[in-house]
Amino acid sequence: MSNLFSPVTVGPLALPNRIVMAPMTRARSTQPGNIPNEMMAAYYAQRASAALIVSEATQVSPEGQGYSFTPGIHSDEQVAGWQLVTRAVHRAGGRMVLQLWHVGRMSHPLFHGGGQPVAPSALPPEAQVWVADEHGVGRMVDCPVPRALTIDEIHATVQDFRRAAANAIRAGFDGVEIHGANGYLIDQFLRTTSNHRDDAYGGTRGNRLRFLLDVVDAVTAEIGADRIGVRVAPFNTTRNMDCPDIIPTILQAARDLSLRGIGYLHLAEADWDNAPTIPDDFRRALRQAFTGRIIVAGRYDVARAQAMLAAGLADLVAFGRSFIANPDLPARLAQGLPLASFDREALFGGTEKGYSDYPAVAA
Repeated sequence: MSNLFSPVTVGPLALPNRIVMAPMTRARSTQPGNIPNEMMAAYYAQRASAALIVSEATQVSPEGQGYSFTPGIHSDEQVAGWQLVTRAVHRAGGRMVLQLWHVGRMSHPLFHGGGQPVAPSALPPEAQVWVADEHGVGRMVDCPVPRALTIDEIHATVQDFRRAAANAIRAGFDGVEIHGANGYLIDQFLRTTSNHRDDAYGGTRGNRLRFLLDVVDAVTAEIGADRIGVRVAPFNTTRNMDCPDIIPTILQAARDLSLRGIGYLHLAEADWDNAPTIPDDFRRALRQAFTGRIIVAGRYDVARAQAMLAAGLADLVAFGRSFIANPDLPARLAQGLPLASFDREALFGGTEKGYSDYPAVAA
């Protein structure tokens, strides 16, 4: 029986355990230019005992940005910065994929020279994004009504994802994860509440899936299907995303992605208090629809993670917040050691404090 500490393969990667470091925005890139740096390299290398590290969400283009200080993967300077990170992680014995991100309407004109954010349709998310001033002091601002992408712009955005994947491999990553969750651009195309288009990218379930599949096909042509993961979050309904058709849409996506042979599907579960739980019948349907590896992420502890693996409903379990203050999390979980708490004030932006200064338990 598989367990949290047994080896597993995901695409071309042989992983020593099943504990994944989930993607977490930490907003520490160098400005201007949203460039990864040595501080980020130290942070990720400290956590290289994870089976797999999924990087923080990384914008595929300037138009894809929606929060301050988040890194990109569209310039040569950003590629060079990420090379610092991947070299450090690989030297420490780790494996790492880059999460490719376009926020769509979850943005603000401050990031676009005063221009509107883009989306499938001109529908507001009724949400906020984090914006920092020139002194690094952040505040939450309301997202405006976006403008709808043209067909040509949709095709150009697909190519942005393709180039970003090529840049990720050039930067030394072992693969990429396409962010299709949490109300960002791909998720916006999937849902009837954010996609009111009447062309080839809206209306029917197949049309709403088209943008995701176009992105996957373009990235596959660039780096191969087995190096690709896709993250989805069908039960997350915040940001005006409560779509009545999202569950069958995601199950159809899983079947289509399975036929394409991608490496894994990453199911993100809401992790706040009173969040909706994912029913086991959906998990079983997802397992039947997708024949590759499934990663689950949410409020998991060892017991719940082991139960999910034993039931055959997942192959790996991603841990997020517990990795922040516990860089050696797999060892602590294996030995039943207590977990340190993280500094909430240091989550976004700042220095090494509350970022790369958490000690390993041996220290």
